[in-house]
Amino acid sequence: MIPERQPVSSMSKMGCGGASGIIPQRLHALRTEMKKRGIDIYLVPTADFHESEYVGEHFKERAYITGFTGSAGTAVITLSEAGMWTDGRYFVQAAEQLKDTTVTLYREGEEGVPTVLEYLEEKLSEGGCLGFDGRCVNGKLGRKLQELVCKKKGSLQVDEDLIDFIWRDRPPLSKETAWVLDLKYSGQSTEDKLASVRRSMRQQGADVHLVSSLCDIAWLLNLRGNDISYVPVVLSYLAITGEDCFLFVQKETLDEETLRYLRDNHVEVRPYEAFYDYAASLRNSRILLDSTIVNYRVLSSITDSNQLVDTMNPEELFRSVKNPVELANIRIAHEKDAVAMCRFMYWLKKNAKGGKLTELSAAEHLRDLRMQQEGFLDLSFETICAYGEHGAIVHYAATEETNVALKPEGFLLVDSGGHYPEGTTDITRTFALGPLTEQMKADYTRVLRSNLALMNAKFLYGCTGRNLDILAREPLWEAGLDYKHGTGHGVGYILNVHEGPNAFRWKQTADEAVLEEGMVTTDEPGLYLEGQYGIRLENELVCRCGSKNEYGQFMYFENLTYVPFDLDAVDAAGLSDRERTWLNQYHKEVYATVSPYMDGEELDWLRAATREID
Repeated sequence: MIPERQPVSSMSKMGCGGASGIIPQRLHALRTEMKKRGIDIYLVPTADFHESEYVGEHFKERAYITGFTGSAGTAVITLSEAGMWTDGRYFVQAAEQLKDTTVTLYREGEEGVPTVLEYLEEKLSEGGCLGFDGRCVNGKLGRKLQELVCKKKGSLQVDEDLIDFIWRDRPPLSKETAWVLDLKYSGQSTEDKLASVRRSMRQQGADVHLVSSLCDIAWLLNLRGNDISYVPVVLSYLAITGEDCFLFVQKETLDEETLRYLRDNHVEVRPYEAFYDYAASLRNSRILLDSTIVNYRVLSSITDSNQLVDTMNPEELFRSVKNPVELANIRIAHEKDAVAMCRFMYWLKKNAKGGKLTELSAAEHLRDLRMQQEGFLDLSFETICAYGEHGAIVHYAATEETNVALKPEGFLLVDSGGHYPEGTTDITRTFALGPLTEQMKADYTRVLRSNLALMNAKFLYGCTGRNLDILAREPLWEAGLDYKHGTGHGVGYILNVHEGPNAFRWKQTADEAVLEEGMVTTDEPGLYLEGQYGIRLENELVCRCGSKNEYGQFMYFENLTYVPFDLDAVDAAGLSDRERTWLNQYHKEVYATVSPYMDGEELDWLRAATREID
């Protein structure tokens, strides 16, 4: 699971004591701007103009105004109160970072906690004014906010970014150079991808397709960039018709080679900010778009002469099903990553007793090992290296202020991954650095059972991740335990390490997708005991077709991740015969995959780390 990324500016230090004085000052400055404009409530989401899950430094307004640096959350500021909504992954982190800031934490999904919309409806007075930057709120939410304001006979003010008036040292909009992903990695040309999208448009009776999703655009055009840390995308919009394709992008990001590539694929380049005028110019067209991604200002620009086909972008499903070339490459990427991770595990076990390692130094060493792999591009997210009680903070990322030394005891949770030309990896292992209590071993073994149960699932075609999530949770639920995050997410191909629509989760969602052959999804159950420790074990799985008979098409998962589970943390008596067989078979495959790259002491260690248990 990808962590939040701490800003590179001084904001990264706010959760360690600095925020208590800074944040009230910023809130006062924002309220001054609100009063000038007659705004009663101002909404600050975690978003860029493209509804990206993770945003560039320029867009980290919510972190700036609240002090909470997690990757998900919404701030609501009234003239007298400030609230911060976030989900269960961030409750511990948010509580710490919001301490003494005058910002109240609202734990989403908890009993008795109002939603953002419920809070707004309660707090907005009759005739009141709600403000937000219309470029940073998706169209679907914007319409709900519009309806809420209408009920109050109030008004919206969405044409200004008030945070911009008070953020004096704000990082500029990123303009990193884009690059073309070669066909030997993408496995499908832009020409063919555009043809597939146009077929989908015709099936839905659409004349124009407006695309705001950066990952959809990157996949479709086989373009990659560096405008969001760890997510190699280019800030851009796209418009597709039956004949034309317009890319709205900052021209500084395109070199001559990329411009020539776009011309060869009949893609016309236009200025980034011209997308709003283009949307406003459309007349009497059926427009295919996803209002959960296209921002409110774009949606509001479209005239009533047009009809909207408001549904999930076809690109999202297309890119979630990896083609044979991508799958062959992904296996290579995971083999490289496994070598780096196994060498890290060997190094950690050998050096943890010395007392000289820290969370940050361990994370740095793991990065160095990945960098030694051929073609390494970047980390796929900021490494979570969480020792002891920090492991209970689901999306913890060590800073100079929080960094602790590793002791020869307890658990170290490491969630990490890399981008390679062959694909993207995401793996979590929890390591025993020394003696563990019986309870710690029992907890680790439950999480291991959860991971193995899902990895070895057999199921009929037509199942979604919701049908299978129980397999991972049952070993924990039987003990009255659970974890407050999804069991797994789709993984992009040199894109966002999180992607949909495939996922493992027990809660029903609107974008629930059938598991298709070629979809890559993580398997990452966990257990988190606040103030004590955290355990998470994560592999990546690719969905495959199995046997077919009178009952239908059966499916199974091919494992992609080959790194040992820490046998020093396993209570073998807590495993069934079937689970023991699964574990032994997995470790046999790990050894066969990684051993050709090791020799000497490393190979001896790997042989012991993958030993068969009775």
